[in-house]
Amino acid sequence: MGKKYRTSCPRNCYSTCSLLVTVEDGRVTKIEGDPLQLTTRQPCLKGLSYVEQVYSPERLVYPLVRKGQRGGGQWEKVSWDQALEMIVDKLKVIREVSGPEAVFYYAGSGSSGALNKLAKAFWYQYGGYTGVYGDLCWSAGLEGERLVYGENRHSDPQDILNSKLLILWGKNPSYTNIQETRWILDAVESGTKLVVIDPFKNPLAEVADLFLQPRPGTDGLLALTIIQELILDGGYDREFVQNYCQGFSELKAEIGAYSLAKGAEGTGILAEQILALVDLFREIKPARIISGYGLQRYTNGGETVRAMALIPALTGNIGIPGGGWNYANLQSSFDLEIPLPPEPERIRLSIPVARMASGLHETTDPALRMAWIEYGNPLVSNPNVNKLKAGFGKLEFIVVVDQFITDTAAQADLILPAKSMFEQTDVVTSYWHSYIQIRDKLIEPYAGIKTEPWIYRQLALRMGYDGHWIPEDTEELLDKQLRTKGLSLEMLRQGPVYAPWANPVVYCDYQFETPSGKIQLVSSEAEAIWGLTRVPHYRPPVESNGSDERYPLHLVTIHPRGRIHSQFRSNRWLNEISQGPRLKMNIDDAILRSLKNGDPIIIYNDRGKINASVEISWGLNSGVVVIEEGWWLREGGSVDVLSEDRITDLGYGTAFHDCLVEVRKDG
Repeated sequence: MGKKYRTSCPRNCYSTCSLLVTVEDGRVTKIEGDPLQLTTRQPCLKGLSYVEQVYSPERLVYPLVRKGQRGGGQWEKVSWDQALEMIVDKLKVIREVSGPEAVFYYAGSGSSGALNKLAKAFWYQYGGYTGVYGDLCWSAGLEGERLVYGENRHSDPQDILNSKLLILWGKNPSYTNIQETRWILDAVESGTKLVVIDPFKNPLAEVADLFLQPRPGTDGLLALTIIQELILDGGYDREFVQNYCQGFSELKAEIGAYSLAKGAEGTGILAEQILALVDLFREIKPARIISGYGLQRYTNGGETVRAMALIPALTGNIGIPGGGWNYANLQSSFDLEIPLPPEPERIRLSIPVARMASGLHETTDPALRMAWIEYGNPLVSNPNVNKLKAGFGKLEFIVVVDQFITDTAAQADLILPAKSMFEQTDVVTSYWHSYIQIRDKLIEPYAGIKTEPWIYRQLALRMGYDGHWIPEDTEELLDKQLRTKGLSLEMLRQGPVYAPWANPVVYCDYQFETPSGKIQLVSSEAEAIWGLTRVPHYRPPVESNGSDERYPLHLVTIHPRGRIHSQFRSNRWLNEISQGPRLKMNIDDAILRSLKNGDPIIIYNDRGKINASVEISWGLNSGVVVIEEGWWLREGGSVDVLSEDRITDLGYGTAFHDCLVEVRKDG
């Protein structure tokens, strides 16, 4: 009979589920949801499959050194001593000859935890490095939201039950946030109206009262058209705007450019449908907009979110139960203030993560010679994969820390096996709910695997650095820092803790961390920092339908149900329910290309090509095609072979969805 322990999932996912894990004879045997975590309770398929993941026969259990040409798939097992000495030798020579900036350090978001920060305790003592800034995922929207409200937070997910109108805008929680789906369906069952806005007819559109399908990248135009109609017919909340908003007169003076006719033409949505949504905003309160992250992955993504975020403010839906704007809830986030050595001057954060592919080629003085990659698989998850791969090919030495031989690890010179979520204690928070949770050590590291702090400590000692910055007892370090916040590891082991400083209904005090102390309907920061107009404006994506006649299809990538980005590819259980890369396509587009359901195809543009099969979809408009992201090169091709390395208008985000393609039958 096994014993149950409490832990949490550290993946890059909204839910950050609390889990009960059964351990028998030192081995994880079962995963369940934790009933003490009121927001999540039931994990998704990925969470339930962790037993298969941690004990996968493909999991790396010892360091591997490349034999033969890079990417050739030939490896030799070496000891940890050999691997560490190899790294130390390279680091010393590179620092002496070229300087520390010749090392490219990249940490992705594959596994969260406070201890990830300990990597800096090594790199700071090394004297610096070259790194990235910005984000692959959400930063354009974060900045768009911040410019309006001053912060990134929203009310508890359970508050959805108090909503009378829900607008699910560009989010598909059936794939990415199944716990939210439960709250939405419960609300709908109790009489809440549901609107779904998405280029792809996702599962919740089937139960929606209104479903709108804008052309990809035109959500900002739709939002501005709605705002124009609300102001034009007096459908906004005058008292709320007067008391809590700044810049209404300026907004009103400029919003007239977004007429209903232009909005309908640009978005491809009937004017009658847009007016139906305006009527719902005018007539039903409390209303909540739940925004996804896909709609801000365009070159106009930040302005899109900024425009959308104005609607709840104009309709008086801020600070009340059931109302609000949901994008990112960082209420549980806090800095554990892991002690670090002094930050060196020679840290060169010169490459936007969106343009890593170009940055590897363009960086000089000094040029890059070595890369260290952890918690990420950029040759699947970053844009312009072929250019990125060529950039890695120019480097002398690449170290990848991972549990599996990913596409990125396959290009390494040395792979170090990484720990799993069950093999080291850490603390995690969420960007959806407000719980602080433990990710506890439940088993000893599998076979010869070591934790990342252990790796960095051993490297530091071999380099002659001060090892106390990376202590052997990381649990003591965590507990000490938690106690400064009134928390402890033991407290978290008893159950997830709702952040004491969080508020179930945000902005109920009507205090906003903005320059004016009010909601910013217009923003001088948008102008001063980003070179944009004070009032949000719509600009079409750089690459969208009609901008290149050679590629008439706009490719939109969605998250898969059975993976988190490129993770879980080595999970045999999840692979059994996978169908491989499938491109969803409107039937008219398929007929035009003489394609039928299941046909093998090549998807291509100037940046590259990938293999997939066709899936005829009745949920797409002509000219739009959809594919799940996260597929590895060996499965037919990362979808980001096709994407350009472009930056968003705000926040240094990544414009994955500015992407046109063509499709032909394979063979």
